Amino acid sequence: MKKTYFPLIAILFISFCLGLLFFTMMPQMTSDDEGTLTEFSTKRALNHVAEISNKPHYVGSQNHVIVATYLQRELQQLGLETSIQEGYTLSDWGNLVKSKNILARIKGTNSSKALLLLSHYDSAPHSYSPGASDAGSGVATILESVRAFIYNKTAHKNDIIILFSDAEELGLNGAALFVSKHQWAKEVGLVLNFEARGSSGPSYMLMETNGGNAGLVQEFAAANATFPVSNSLMYSIYKMLPNDTDLTVFREQGNIKGYNFAFIDDHYNYHTAQDDLNHLDKNTLAHQGSYLMPLLKYFSNTDLSKTEASEDYVYFTIPYTFISYPFSWVLVMAAAALLLFIFLVVLAIAKKIITIQDILKGFIPLLLSITIAGLITFIGWKALLVFYPQYNDLLNGFTYNGHEYIAAFVLLSIAISFAAYQRFSINKLSISHYVAPLFIWIVINGLLAFSLQGAGFLIIPVYFGLIVFGVFIVTQQSFKVLNLILSIPALIIIVPFIQMFPIGLGLKVLFGSAILTVLTFTLLLPVFGAFAKKGMWALLFLILSIGFFTKAHLDSGYEFGKAKSNSLLYIYDADADKATWATYDTNLDNWTKTYLGENPKEVTALNAIPLFSKYNSGFTYLVEAPKKELVKPTIEFLENRTAGNQRYLKIRISPNRNVNRYDIFANNKMAIYNFKANGVTTLNQKSALLKRKGKKIVSYYVVENAPLEMEFRINSSSILDMELLESSFDLMTNPIFKMQKRENWMMPTPFVLNDAVVIKQKIKPSPVVAVDTLIPIITKRYFKPKKTVVEDSLQMN
Repeated sequence: MKKTYFPLIAILFISFCLGLLFFTMMPQMTSDDEGTLTEFSTKRALNHVAEISNKPHYVGSQNHVIVATYLQRELQQLGLETSIQEGYTLSDWGNLVKSKNILARIKGTNSSKALLLLSHYDSAPHSYSPGASDAGSGVATILESVRAFIYNKTAHKNDIIILFSDAEELGLNGAALFVSKHQWAKEVGLVLNFEARGSSGPSYMLMETNGGNAGLVQEFAAANATFPVSNSLMYSIYKMLPNDTDLTVFREQGNIKGYNFAFIDDHYNYHTAQDDLNHLDKNTLAHQGSYLMPLLKYFSNTDLSKTEASEDYVYFTIPYTFISYPFSWVLVMAAAALLLFIFLVVLAIAKKIITIQDILKGFIPLLLSITIAGLITFIGWKALLVFYPQYNDLLNGFTYNGHEYIAAFVLLSIAISFAAYQRFSINKLSISHYVAPLFIWIVINGLLAFSLQGAGFLIIPVYFGLIVFGVFIVTQQSFKVLNLILSIPALIIIVPFIQMFPIGLGLKVLFGSAILTVLTFTLLLPVFGAFAKKGMWALLFLILSIGFFTKAHLDSGYEFGKAKSNSLLYIYDADADKATWATYDTNLDNWTKTYLGENPKEVTALNAIPLFSKYNSGFTYLVEAPKKELVKPTIEFLENRTAGNQRYLKIRISPNRNVNRYDIFANNKMAIYNFKANGVTTLNQKSALLKRKGKKIVSYYVVENAPLEMEFRINSSSILDMELLESSFDLMTNPIFKMQKRENWMMPTPFVLNDAVVIKQKIKPSPVVAVDTLIPIITKRYFKPKKTVVEDSLQMN
């Protein structure tokens, strides 16, 4: 192989490996045909998604009832007897709702523990989300897989329970209702939960267990899924993030373990009006099916107690393969790599192949590349947010052109690496330059061995690097083809994280991808170091980077299917008899300006109301709005009495219009004891004192306009200081407002209370009409009326 052709061959080889890696992560070119009845059909599953996601179907909406009816009918058509579980739950987050779970059961021949198939059927509220991916895709995957399972008359020992849970989007309430109240929950041995946090990309497997994961790892490997995509580092990171699923409830409240399957790419569609059938990638749906079909067959016949374990395993996937080994190996492997590294360095110095001075020089381009690439990417993304303020509209932190920015910064980091090593070498690098990256990688893995053992598999590419280093020391020759082949583990194990981190965590972590790119480049230094004209390659990658930055610029605007999110609320303060328009937006558009004007006031007082937002969004602007005739709710003090040093209250709030949500707040200084809402207490409440963060007491999602009843105790010395926000999600359809329709490149902002008509008022007893005005004086002389509950309340206030 002529050395002048090696760089081109190496780049083509690496590109081919990476292309093959990403191509084989999931099914490709999924057929549009229904196929045979014996197999999972993506087409049939898509038909279910189309029915489920025809319209938004959040809890309390009419479409929610329609979807529930559809699912019951589909299960019955499979020959399954269905049942409904209804009831109130109050989550640890303070969310109260009446959930409606849909259940069915397939009896096994000799069941000890049941296998539960789980997905939720409600869509996200507030943002007009049809819920095609989240989680219509999961429900459809289960329906189609169970259909094929029944059609094939698959023999199975374990009972199979199907649970389409409700109110997942409101606080995992449906799952909590099942785990805490349903008798079947005690019979569940394992859960397979299907979810989504985007609308495309591979589906990742994540485990949930209170004990060790060794049993789950080994049994998943034995089930032999065709396209496994997972690693133990992902779950270690997942556990650190505030992203729970229904399966979390099973683990925390029922000590029931299981597997999550979820896809996260195109995160910008999550919980938005763009979570529709058109944005759901059919290959992604096929990937979900490729998991469930073999797992359903395997776990319906295996002893589910075998998933119990006290030991943890490291695990990771390469195309078509699932690899695992015990956590106990992690420190040993890191220590062995360090000892081997020291031996090889000492041997090389003894043989005068390298010198300590040359080794130290190797740290200069490495540290320079890491520093420059990391700083440029970190500062560069901050600058892009200034130049393109519209990127701040997408609260999840991943823009529509996010993949182009990932490519641009990764290519820029490679260009910086080539340039740095060009500066410190003339034609080709000495093997002494390779000591520094090997040392850095061993140090990183040593730290991970103590702090994040789930990432222990990252030592494996280092071993292949040590082989390259050792071969050179023994032979004093560099074998280019061998170096290329030995670069494969780094490509298939490390490189996917370069893309995965910003997709999963947002573009704010792009600098991490840049640093990881440089570290991967240096681990492949025996390949890239052989490039004679590194400056030319640096220029080429810089040009490619500029090309992707240009493409990102051209795609930086909004259009149909890549919509701008905006928000608007009508808030009527009943106590002040004043109405306002309010928004969370930082960048007002022509639609919001129709109501807020060109110079709205910046919000201050409204943000004292701690409305929940996943990304802690607060109101930004407000302007006075015309008052509309809105009927306030009826607030009744059913009981208001004092006993000793405590005051007992029972309050009913009844809507007088069609509403969707009540938010109740109380002064932080007001201690609340024995709190119940609609007859239920907080699921994990262990003391009489209600634990809360800030002012929020409860968020009640209304079903069928049912009232909210709260009963609790406060100290008799406390001043009753509570506030109510009554919200209806009908701003855009309410005839008294006559709202202008959004343009087709706009959509409601997700994760916040949006497109709502809100009444804000204090919770206090109503004034009592004087008895003299109601009863004739002569009657009053002879009859002494009993005091009303309200009169008692006033006397106690």
